[in-house]
Amino acid sequence: MDRTYPRMKLFTRRTPARRPGLPAAKSKRRLGLKLTLGAFLLACGFGLVAFYGLWAQTYDLQKVSQMPERNTVLDVDGKIYSRLAGANRLIVPLSEVSPFFLDALIAREDTRFYDHGGLDPRGVLRALYRNVASSSVKEGASTITQQLARNSLPLGGRTLKRKMLEAMVALRIERQFTKEQILEAYVNRIYFGSGCYGVETASQAYFGKGAAALNLSEAAILAGLIRSPNRYSPLKNPEGAAIQRNTVVDRMLELKKITSAQAQQAKTARITSNPKRLAQIQENYAMDAVQRDLNLLLTPDQIDFGGLHIYTTLDPTVQKAAEQALESHLAKVENQSGFRHPSKAQYRAPSEGEDSSMPYLQGALVAIDNGSGGIRALVGGRDYGDSKFNRALSPANRQIGSSFKPFVYAVAFSRGMLPGAAISDGPIMPGEISGAGDWAPGNSDNNYGGIQPASYGLVHSRNTMSVRIGEIAGADEVQRTATSLGLGENIPNGPAIYLGSFETNLKDLTAAYTVFPNVGTRKQAYIIERIDDQDHNPIYRAAHVSTQGMDPGAAWMASNVMEQVMTRGTGATAKSLGFNLPAAGKTGTTNDYKDAWFIGYTNALTCGVWVGFDQPQTIMSRGYGSALALPIWTQTMLKAAQRYPARVLPPAIALARATVCANSNQLATNECIGVGAAYELTLPADKVPRGACQIHGGLQTQFAQRLDDLGRKAEAAPNRVFQSFRKFFGRK
Repeated sequence: MDRTYPRMKLFTRRTPARRPGLPAAKSKRRLGLKLTLGAFLLACGFGLVAFYGLWAQTYDLQKVSQMPERNTVLDVDGKIYSRLAGANRLIVPLSEVSPFFLDALIAREDTRFYDHGGLDPRGVLRALYRNVASSSVKEGASTITQQLARNSLPLGGRTLKRKMLEAMVALRIERQFTKEQILEAYVNRIYFGSGCYGVETASQAYFGKGAAALNLSEAAILAGLIRSPNRYSPLKNPEGAAIQRNTVVDRMLELKKITSAQAQQAKTARITSNPKRLAQIQENYAMDAVQRDLNLLLTPDQIDFGGLHIYTTLDPTVQKAAEQALESHLAKVENQSGFRHPSKAQYRAPSEGEDSSMPYLQGALVAIDNGSGGIRALVGGRDYGDSKFNRALSPANRQIGSSFKPFVYAVAFSRGMLPGAAISDGPIMPGEISGAGDWAPGNSDNNYGGIQPASYGLVHSRNTMSVRIGEIAGADEVQRTATSLGLGENIPNGPAIYLGSFETNLKDLTAAYTVFPNVGTRKQAYIIERIDDQDHNPIYRAAHVSTQGMDPGAAWMASNVMEQVMTRGTGATAKSLGFNLPAAGKTGTTNDYKDAWFIGYTNALTCGVWVGFDQPQTIMSRGYGSALALPIWTQTMLKAAQRYPARVLPPAIALARATVCANSNQLATNECIGVGAAYELTLPADKVPRGACQIHGGLQTQFAQRLDDLGRKAEAAPNRVFQSFRKFFGRK
C-alpha cells in the first residue's frame, strides 16, 4: 500500500527569532547618524563663519569714515572759490543733518537699526526666502551697516559669498563704531543721484539749502532717492519722487515718528526743486594754473582722493575784472576798421575735439602782489571753452620786444650811466655796434631826435637809444640779469637782446617786473598759499621766495623813469582812459606788430598784459602795446585799486640831490654849467658820482647833498636839459 509523505523544504529560509531590544538599537544608530551629520553641518557652518570672519579681518575699517570729497579751493580771503577732483561730496557732522532726514532714512532703509548688531535676522530670513523662491539673489539684508560696508570697501558683486563677507564686515563695523558714527558715515557716503554724494551735497543740489534745514517733505524725498537715485530724481521725475516720498512718510507715521497732521502736510507739499549752483570745478585759466602747481606739489593719490583745502592767492574781484577787461577791449579791437582778421563772434568750434590754436585775437593777463608774489589774477585767453591753452604760462612763450628795455637801462644805471646822460637818438650806422655787422635797427616811427637824455629813450621807447645804452650796459651783463630774473635759461647773447629779441612767458615777465616796485628784489610768483588735508592739518606752505634781482639803486632809477612813461611817454594814453593813479610801466611791441605788451605796476600790484594771435601774425597796422594792451591794464588796475589802493611809489632807499654833467655822468663843474651840460636830479645816495667832470674841467664845488626827506621822489631831468643839450651840440 502506497503512503503519501509530505514534501520536505530543504531550503526553506528560517525567520530568526525576534530578540528583545532590537528596535532601540536601530534607533540609536539612526540618531547617531543624524547627530554626526548635524555636527558636520554645524562644523561646516562654523568653518564658513570663521573663514569669512577671518577674511573680514583683512579690511581696514578706517576707510569706512574716510571718503573722497572734492578738493576745496579757497581765495585770498579764505572763501570758497572753486572745487576740483575727488567725489562731489561735502562731509558734515550728524549734528548738521535734519532729524527729519535721519528718521526718514531709518524708516526707509533699516527700521531696527538701533536694535541689531549689524545684521537684522528678520531681514535675513525675508531676503533668504525671496532669493530661494526666485533661484537668484534679488534682495539683500539691507541694514544700513551692511550698505555702509558694501559702499565703503571693495567686497565684490551681489553673490552669496560676497553677502557672507559683507555680513562679517558689518559685524566688525558694529563692534568698532558707535551707531551715531555709522549713521554719520552712511549719510555722507551714500549716492543721491545727479553726481551728488552725501546728504549735504544732495540737499544743496536739489533744494538749495543745507542738510540741517531740510523739512519733512524734502527729507522724505531724499530718503526715497537712495534705492534708485536717477529714477526718482525730483529734478527729472517729480511724480516718481512724490510716490517715493509718500511711501517714506507713511512708514514714518506707522513707526510713530511723525503725527498724522505732519504726514498729511508733507504728502500734499508741492515738489519744487530750488537747486543751488554748487561751487564746482571752475573751467577757467586760473584753475588750470592751480591744478598745474598742485600736480607738482602733491602725489596723484593725494589729489584724487580729495578733501584737501587749497588756499590760493587769487582775488575773485581782480580775476573777474581782468577777464571782463580782456574780452571787452579785444572785442572793440575786432570792430575797428583796421582789423583784418576773423573775430571771436565769427568763430565756430569744430564738431569734434578742439582747435590746436584759435584763429581769433587772443590775450592774457597776470596780476601779482608786490609784497608777497602771490598771483591775484591769471587769465590765459578769452574763452576756456574754446581753447584750454594757457597763454599766460609756459610753454606759451612769445618775443617780448620793448617791454625788456627797462632791464637794459637798469643795468646801464648800475654801471654808472645817469638818466640825464646825453645819448644820440640818431640812426645807427652799419658797423657801429661791435660784433653786430651791418645790423642797424631803426625807430618804429622812422623819426630820429638827435642828442637826448638817456631817460628819453625809455620814456618814448627809442630803439636806437636803447641799443646804444645797451652797449654801455654790455650784452653779457644784460643776459646775466635776464637769466637771474627768471626770464629764461637759454637767452641769446648779442646786441639784439637790448630790444627784447627773445621769448618768455607773461607770468615770468610780470614776476621779473616786481624788481622795480620792490627796489631790486624779485618776488617769485606763486598761486597756492597753503594746502591742508581733510583734518585741516597743513601739508604744504608757500615758501615766499625773494631774490636780489638787481642793484637796488639802479632798479629805483629805472622805476623813476618808468613813472614818466605813464605821464608823458608811450603809456600816457592811460590818462585819457581814466587812469590817474601813481604807477609806472612800459609798453612793448615786437616786429611787424605781432605781439603787444604792457607791464606796469602800482606800489601794491604788478600787472602784465599780452595781446596777439596763437600763430604769430601782424595784429594790425600800428598795433602798439599802448593801443592794444594798455587799455586792458588800466581797466583791470582801476578795479583792483579798490581792493589794493595805489599810493605814491616809495623810494625805500637813501636819496641824495646832485648836479651832474650830461656828457661825463660825473659831478658838474662851473665849466659844465657854463656850456649848459649840467643838470640837477635826485639819485640813490650810492649812485652819486664821486669825481668831477673830466671833459669840461673847471672848479669843483659842493655839488651833492644827501636828502633828509627820504620819502621825496626823484625828479625828472628838467625840460631845460633838452635845450641845454641842443645848445651844447650847436642846435637851436
